[in-house]
Amino acid sequence: MNALDNNTRIEAETIRKVTWRLIPFLMVCYLLAFIDRGNIGMAALQMNHDLGITPRVFGFAGSLFFISYFLFEVPSNLALQKFGARKWIARIMITWGIVTACTAMVQGQASLFAMRFLLGAAEAGFFPGVLLYLTYWFPAAYRARIIAIFMVAVPMASFVGSPLSALLLQADGMLGLRGWHWLFILEGVPTVAMGVVCLFFLTDRPQQARWLTEEQRNWLAGRLEQERNAKKGGAKPTVWQLFRSKEVLGMALICATASSAGSVLGIWQPQLIKSFGLTVMQTGLVNAIPYVIASVAMVWWGRHSDKKRERRWHTAIPLALIAAGMLCTLLTTSLATTIALLSCVLIGAYSFKGPFWALSSSWLAPSSAAAGLATINAVSNLIGGGLMVNVYGWIKEETGSHALALMPIAALAVASILTLLSLSNSARQTARNAAANATA
Repeated sequence: MNALDNNTRIEAETIRKVTWRLIPFLMVCYLLAFIDRGNIGMAALQMNHDLGITPRVFGFAGSLFFISYFLFEVPSNLALQKFGARKWIARIMITWGIVTACTAMVQGQASLFAMRFLLGAAEAGFFPGVLLYLTYWFPAAYRARIIAIFMVAVPMASFVGSPLSALLLQADGMLGLRGWHWLFILEGVPTVAMGVVCLFFLTDRPQQARWLTEEQRNWLAGRLEQERNAKKGGAKPTVWQLFRSKEVLGMALICATASSAGSVLGIWQPQLIKSFGLTVMQTGLVNAIPYVIASVAMVWWGRHSDKKRERRWHTAIPLALIAAGMLCTLLTTSLATTIALLSCVLIGAYSFKGPFWALSSSWLAPSSAAAGLATINAVSNLIGGGLMVNVYGWIKEETGSHALALMPIAALAVASILTLLSLSNSARQTARNAAANATA
């Protein structure tokens, strides 16, 4: 076997082993994250009546998660770099699991607001932290498909969580507790347990991976170091500089469309579906349908992006699908058609993620990757969750229409497409200038 064939064999074996070791475990962790942040949508079917929560108040409560997430995300991601992924991801999961379980004790608006704010602070940094962690383990050529596979946990969380939450709501009255109390308790405890497992299962860097052979460790560490060296250059920017960077803020705006679609539908979709006259259990089952379709689509789209080595249009097309799906909800009053349109929106929201994060990772220098990814995610969540979840509640309360409440996100999608194309053209021009200077 010649050196080239041997190198190809080592690469295939190493990537396969790393993928099977890390991705299923991280997917389960992320699935729990989205079940715990989104279960308020199903809990609302009982909780809002019990606590006297109006649509506007519920929207504000939902948005508080994203506001605290925004405030604590960048510091959390920087702490992950300092303390290591194994310890910090475990800390994040244990604290958010405890807060989720404690949400069962809320007794009114103020306590609900407090728990949602604490949940966002506890979970802040998990997603960009995992994104950063994956850059420690996977070369750039594999990242879109790996991110897409990892992020299939997001739609799967609603596919699994909606029927599960509906089932837990049926435990109403057991031991004197309401169904929504059991929902929060029984969905928070497994997260704490998985956080403890993180301490023993995760490995911070390839050089420490005893589950790889020495040959595999050397190949992976060498390949990643080569890529880092190729991107080195320039001083490390401050967090404030990143928040003022038009490129970073532009990427955050682009990401905000997918964040808005996922966050708004995660919180409001159960009530939208139930408005067609379904029972709680029927709502939970029907609510799962768009997510299972989106799960399949996002994996295929991420693989397609890697295969074609193309990111820009693989990011823009899902944004267009979000806009089209939401605009068309104005034209129907049918449950079946509405579910089909919501499926299109969620296909766009989740298929977007793999190509986009691979694209944004390639635009950031290694020195700014940790803070840059966190800044993009934090700002996009502030717009998508902190603002749009509130806007949806305001419009729904004023008009009574779920379809009209989706229109601001459709407008945001159009703005995001234009921003993406502009930033992409600028990045291409910068790359051409750099190549010309290198050959001059």
